[in-house]
Amino acid sequence: MIKVKNLKKIYPGKVPTYALNGVSFDIQKGDFVAIMGRSGSGKSTLLHQLSLIDTPTEGSIFIGNVDVSKLSDGQKTDFRLRSLGYVFQEYALLAEMSALENVYLPALALEGNHDREHAEELLKTVGLDQRLSHYPSELSGGEQQRVAIARSLINNPKILFADEPTANLDTASSKIILELFQKLNRERGQTIVMVTHEPDDKKYVNKIIWLKDGLVEREEKIF
Repeated sequence: MIKVKNLKKIYPGKVPTYALNGVSFDIQKGDFVAIMGRSGSGKSTLLHQLSLIDTPTEGSIFIGNVDVSKLSDGQKTDFRLRSLGYVFQEYALLAEMSALENVYLPALALEGNHDREHAEELLKTVGLDQRLSHYPSELSGGEQQRVAIARSLINNPKILFADEPTANLDTASSKIILELFQKLNRERGQTIVMVTHEPDDKKYVNKIIWLKDGLVEREEKIF
């Protein structure tokens, strides 16, 4: 599903910063992967390269048979829209739109059968079928994040990327979100790549990629 080879991200300056310094690994279809490591190890930088939010300095990223690191900006935008899903720390919901409208909004840019019924079904999947008409201000942080997860699935993504998705949530809400990711992975076969700094999160995933100083320190298979 994802093949990364010799990936580097170098920020120029009098002393260049090597945020990633030759990262290589594979992620299989259906994996639930946590990217872990200390602050400054390159976790979010790596996720931004994999999810086409940023462009690497060197190296290659294959998603399926496509070397996405060689796509033009326009091609990357189209690939993201059609093939990738995103969940971030901040829920990024539009305050003036209901939960249902927030989920359905990205579908307006897509051709095909991404319709209102699909958005309703996704909100049901994340346990919010009774909250369709509620606005973000009427939802808890955990509920808002579940809306964001439903929105990330509207294009039936090949890969779901999550960057510290529980960082702003309490323990109970965090557990709900992680169990939801685990359910999506096990029941739908959804490939998920998640950055986290919480040691307890490892029990939800089947693989961990540990980073240290911009390099893969080790890979750990959980089950």
